[in-house]
Amino acid sequence: MSVDAPVKPALTRGRILIFGLVLILLAGIAIGYTVYAVKREDDRLHGGSGTAPGGPPLTLVGAPRLLFRSTESGPGYGRLATVAAGDPGGPRTVGERSCDRVYAAGGTAVCLATEGGITRTNVALVLDANLRQVRRVELAGTPNRARVSASGRMASWTVFVYGDSYASMTFSTRTSILDTHTGAMAANLEDFTTTRDGKELKSPDRNFWGVTFTADDNTFYATLSTNTSGRTYLVRGDLRARTMTVLRENVECPSLSPDGTRLVFKKKVSQSTRNPWRLHVLDLATMRETPLAETRSVDDQAVWLDERTVGYALATGAGAATDVWSVPADGGGAPARIVVGGFSPAPLR
Repeated sequence: MSVDAPVKPALTRGRILIFGLVLILLAGIAIGYTVYAVKREDDRLHGGSGTAPGGPPLTLVGAPRLLFRSTESGPGYGRLATVAAGDPGGPRTVGERSCDRVYAAGGTAVCLATEGGITRTNVALVLDANLRQVRRVELAGTPNRARVSASGRMASWTVFVYGDSYASMTFSTRTSILDTHTGAMAANLEDFTTTRDGKELKSPDRNFWGVTFTADDNTFYATLSTNTSGRTYLVRGDLRARTMTVLRENVECPSLSPDGTRLVFKKKVSQSTRNPWRLHVLDLATMRETPLAETRSVDDQAVWLDERTVGYALATGAGAATDVWSVPADGGGAPARIVVGGFSPAPLR
């Protein structure tokens, strides 16, 4: 006698409808929670008593000042602000423009920002001396570093990118350089020819970040790293020739002094994830390094506030708050906090 196989219950139209309604309900809950979380975070960051936007409009010209991103909890959180260079701890003027990172020189600013609400777009905005947008470039990743040459002509930015085949378990970078006068852009420094000890580096996992320009608007310095080696190198680049040359090892986020003779950079001094870097200054003529008096780990591209002093941001340990600090560039002295609630400083000379 044969035994019939069990009959699988068919999906009825009613069951499909119920399943669809459950999916819609779950999606609604997820969207609702996301909106709630965004609003809660917005209230936390913007609900404090920090300086509100207002007063005279921000510009990049005039008396020497320090431009930065305000991280005071309050209505000015995330907006660009300035303080007097001679009194950085004094009253700040907060503008209407918001940036995640900013740098300015020569009457030009580059503002890395995130536009939109739940669905967001990362952009690089080139701003004129009155902080009006003159160019907008959509970015393929998360904003990280930004620089402008002393003349204001050349702008550069770096973003973190996820999903490259050689970096499936971590991030890679994209670094671009834009000529703000002509609109010509080198979209990715990985397309440049790079040599070390006279031999071309053809590794597909090259990553570059932390550009800093010389006075000729053609030569630049940057960081090179490869995922396979895990090491960092200082490179000198030539924009017109589209070439880069490796100069030395263990240099990250270089920043060129106003006189063009020294670089401040972060050097890896420990394998610890808590305190891996220390700021150093490199004399380009002698290639001699000097450790600076700041012994805390600085994960930033430091700036030259003047020929004798460098500035940088450090997290306070309280949420998203950061402060701007300075330290002498000769290795002496001691760190000093100059702006409470500030990030991404840029001196306006």
